[in-house]
Amino acid sequence: MSSEKLIKAIKEKGKSLEAEMSFFEHLEVLRWHIIRAFIAVTIFAIISFSFYDFIFNDIIMGPKNLDFWTYRMMCKVGDLLNLEGFCVEKIPFNIINTELAGQFMLQINSCLLMAVALGFPYLLFEVWLFVKPALTDVERKSANGFVFYATILFVIGALFGYYIVVPLSVNFLANVSLSDEITNQITIDSYLSTIATLTLGCGVIFLLPILIFILSKLGLMTPQFMRASRRYAIVIILIIAAIITPTADVVTLLTVSAPMLMLYELSIMVSARVKKQRDLREKEFYNK
Repeated sequence: MSSEKLIKAIKEKGKSLEAEMSFFEHLEVLRWHIIRAFIAVTIFAIISFSFYDFIFNDIIMGPKNLDFWTYRMMCKVGDLLNLEGFCVEKIPFNIINTELAGQFMLQINSCLLMAVALGFPYLLFEVWLFVKPALTDVERKSANGFVFYATILFVIGALFGYYIVVPLSVNFLANVSLSDEITNQITIDSYLSTIATLTLGCGVIFLLPILIFILSKLGLMTPQFMRASRRYAIVIILIIAAIITPTADVVTLLTVSAPMLMLYELSIMVSARVKKQRDLREKEFYNK
């Protein structure tokens, strides 16, 4: 009996050692993915630093200038539809720096944010490379194009955030005036944080169909549930649109919420397609 127990203990120890080695091997693989992602962000940050004049004057400060593309389009639409007050005539605030290292940190932070935005496709690619070995052949085949579609959605969302949400928010908040005695002096940190949060946030929100695809694959989301919850989703989307564009203008609210509603409907279609494919595979399995 003692020899059998010894052999059993050795086998169990061998299994635990194999599991531990597998765990540390995964950690090693993950470490190299993180290192490569860090190198990619660093390279994009250096490139951003080299073109910083363009990044600061044309991108960061763009939504503050009256000749920004969105403001010019708003004036044209206002003139075409005879919408009084739709044209942006002033953005009354000054940007100030209140810290000794403020402008230096502005350059560093803005370059890092630009690097993350530019390197987002590669970061997704590294995530895909890490997850891919754990997927089955069917899952790997169904997830083909993940990086491409996620990148497209992120870029569209970021552009929507930068050219629609950011200027509408900046215009509204800059023109809120409780008293003539109050002058808007906005710190550069606050301004950059607003621009980056709204732009990157919209990019992430536009990844909703990808998230729904993953949840549907895991069986945690169904098109029936999403259709039944549509009315609640509309209310939530309108609340989110009202928060990121705090204005009483109905046109602005609908402009921001319409793409989110379209994303929700697109997510329902994605979930329905996943369910249809799963039902077909189950039918083929039981018919064998």
